[in-house]
Amino acid sequence: MKLLVVTAVQECLNDISKIFEQAKITVFSITDTTGVKASESVNLLDNWFASGKEKFDSAFIFSFTENEKAEKVLQLIQEFNTSRATDFPARGFIIPVEKFN
Repeated sequence: MKLLVVTAVQECLNDISKIFEQAKITVFSITDTTGVKASESVNLLDNWFASGKEKFDSAFIFSFTENEKAEKVLQLIQEFNTSRATDFPARGFIIPVEKFN
């Protein structure tokens, strides 16, 4: 089992929901958040909790799912990002779940 986490600006939320459906992930959660862009850092982790003047309405979309479905979402997100020019691409992460109950 994996924890799939996707971050995206609110404007992309419907598209990301469709990507989850295409990957056959029918149960997922969405949490609103405010994204901050303080610099042009290449390393996402350098800017994860940064503060700055530019703030953007964003969302975390997450699901506990099988590895194959999570991998499919990452593939579809890559295609989605490639098909549109934006300074705010969707980002996906797969986190292993060692134990669950």
